[in-house]
Amino acid sequence: MGDFHRLPGQAPRQLMGEAGQVALAPAAAGGAYRPWRRGVAWLLFLGPFFFLSYGAANWWAATQSVAGTIVFDWERQIPFVPWTIVPYWSIDLLYGLSFLLCRSRREVDTHAWRLVTAQIVCVTCFFLFPLHFSFERPTTDGLFGTMFAVLAGFDQPFNQAPSLHIALLVVIWARFAAASRGFWRFATHFWASLIAISVLTTYQHHFIDVPTGALVGLLCLWWWPDGAPAMLANWRLSRSPRRRWLASAYLAGALLCVAAATAGGATLWLLWPAVALLLVSLSYLALGPAGLQKRDGRHSVASRCLFAPYTAAAWINSRLWTWRRPAPVHVADGVWLGRLPDRRTMYTGGFAGLLDLTAELPAPTGSWTSLNRPWLDLLPPSADELAAAADAIETLRHQGPVLVCCALGYSRSAAAVAAWLLRTQRAASVDQAIAQVAACRPQMVLGAAQREALQQLLDERHAAHG
Repeated sequence: MGDFHRLPGQAPRQLMGEAGQVALAPAAAGGAYRPWRRGVAWLLFLGPFFFLSYGAANWWAATQSVAGTIVFDWERQIPFVPWTIVPYWSIDLLYGLSFLLCRSRREVDTHAWRLVTAQIVCVTCFFLFPLHFSFERPTTDGLFGTMFAVLAGFDQPFNQAPSLHIALLVVIWARFAAASRGFWRFATHFWASLIAISVLTTYQHHFIDVPTGALVGLLCLWWWPDGAPAMLANWRLSRSPRRRWLASAYLAGALLCVAAATAGGATLWLLWPAVALLLVSLSYLALGPAGLQKRDGRHSVASRCLFAPYTAAAWINSRLWTWRRPAPVHVADGVWLGRLPDRRTMYTGGFAGLLDLTAELPAPTGSWTSLNRPWLDLLPPSADELAAAADAIETLRHQGPVLVCCALGYSRSAAAVAAWLLRTQRAASVDQAIAQVAACRPQMVLGAAQREALQQLLDERHAAHG
């Protein structure tokens, strides 16, 4: 679904669904309700679940005399800082408080399922790939020493990668950040950063545990998104040969990255683009645009982090293909066509509206009205998608000049503008509509599938008008 959005300080605008109905803004629907009883009920389950599953993994590793470890030489330079046991322990308090920040039953359940998923994934890894922490912790006295002693009474030097501490921190961090503003958001980021560092400075984890734990946490945020169904609800295995071929191509790229990462050392960072390409592959295979989690022109925090290598490559690719012709072009009656713009292009062009058809790139924000209808790259839109885009263009056009964009401004956006020409009877045939767009944007690329969808759109218009 694409939604109009506005910046703070602007006059309220309607949130429009695909059928054009007016929807309630989330803030209006949410109110000040805090379902704390449901949060307490979840905590009564999560507490025993955490200690039983985590303790079982510790016990099993101890009985197996696990001695395997993954440690880099440079980690021996990490100092032991006793006082950081305080932020390390503080996650237990934040774990419980995080449920008080949820504003609806749905938020409570989403937050709880993220924590459950993180626990299951990490504990499963502890059983399948047990590791041992290899540094000897210095003796500590006083209050900090007591806190280390209490920790040692439950935690043994196993349960390493991925760090459950970090995975849970990512989930809790996201909940606190979403509920805080100004100074409190800064304080949230500062303290969460201390907790993340403390797993190293308390000699609880080796470095490899940190990014792998963060990966698990981000995947939990991605799998259970805020304000949307879980990813499994979007799973529709595609029968399209084109989509399956693209899914296979991205999967092959992911496997190549994994193979290169087996060299160890710095090449292990290639696992990041491997994860990104794997998720892109799943989006093409079954999840669709929902897999990239772009709403109102922006991606979710989890999507921004997980897809970062893919997003960066897509942005660089868009600029390389269009660097000689970066400016948008005017097609007809205040409708412009071009690549995804930056803020300067929007302001200098005097655009009052932006129709963004990308799923993979973030759109600029500003005083204009934005509508995002994310389409996956390299896939032809359906006749229904073209009709919805054409109607969006016509709606935006009445507010002033509108820029219709995709990554390059050559295919998805060109098809949408051609559909608008047909739907508003500014073109009498598909060939005429394409010719009008091509006259302004000679680099446009519309294949047989796009032409077929445009023809279907035209036939439906003729049928509707007798």
